[in-house]
Order: sequence, then C-alpha cells, then structure tokens
Amino acid sequence: MIEIRPAAPSDWNKLWPILEPVIRAGDVYALPTTMPSEAARQYWFAPGNHTFVAEENNSIVGSYYLRTNQQGAGSHVCNCGYVTDPQQQGRGIANAMCEHSLHFAKSAGYRAMQFNFVVSTNESAVHLWEKHGFEIVGRLPGAFHHPTLGYVDALVMWRNL
Repeated sequence: MIEIRPAAPSDWNKLWPILEPVIRAGDVYALPTTMPSEAARQYWFAPGNHTFVAEENNSIVGSYYLRTNQQGAGSHVCNCGYVTDPQQQGRGIANAMCEHSLHFAKSAGYRAMQFNFVVSTNESAVHLWEKHGFEIVGRLPGAFHHPTLGYVDALVMWRNL
C-alpha cells in the first residue's frame, strides 16, 4: 500500500536517485538536465514548499511538492510538481500523490490548483490530471524544447478546489 507523508531532509538521499533520471531525461521538467544534486534539493525543498514522499514497503517511490503559485492576491492558488520512480510507473503512485495533494491543498485553505507548465507530450500526466478534474485553460505554443521531439506545447491546467 502506498503511504504519503511529509518529507524529511534525510529523505533526499533516497529521493535524488528517483528525481535525477527524470531531470537528466529533460522531457517533462523545464529544469537544466545538468542540474546538480544540491541545486535540485534546494528546488524540491525550497522555502514555502510542502514536500511529501510516497512510500511503499519502506521505500520511497515518488514525491511531490506543493507551494503557493503567486504571492499576494494570487496566494489562494497553489501549484505542484510530482515525480514517480521511473521503474514504478503505472502502479497508481502519481494518482495517489495527486489525490493527496488535492486534499492537502484544500485543507490548507487553497481555492484552486494550477499546473503552470505541463509538457503536452507527457500524455500520461495530462490524462491523469484530466481524470482528477483539471482542465486545460491555456496552451503555450512551442514553449518546451523536448530533447527528441523539438519544440512542443506546454499546457496550463487548472482545477477549483
């Protein structure tokens, strides 16, 4: 059974082997593919982020962060980033993290969740977010330089809480 709990700084050594291949592949996150571990740790555990890990049998199989999308008058909307162990995909881990993030966001007082930059070719993510009630509210033509497909669209996805 997948359990989700707040991440601890000591989880980084187990999380980096999951996040690193996703960053290096360069096909779903707009992050430098050469990003070193420490910079990735600072990004994932940035001040203001609520970071969680998904565990199964005492092994970390995924993680997500949730943060306020904008300051001031936009602070009622949150944003998330998710990562699943590439060797564990297709087992419902991202689904469990999405459900958890929606409940956490609502309990934290957010009124909506927005994904600012979903790579359109990441079809499994787009499908999952739509399954959870997210709508595509914007398309940024050619905004993401995919390592094998060239310039592809990025999507802005939104869901009221």
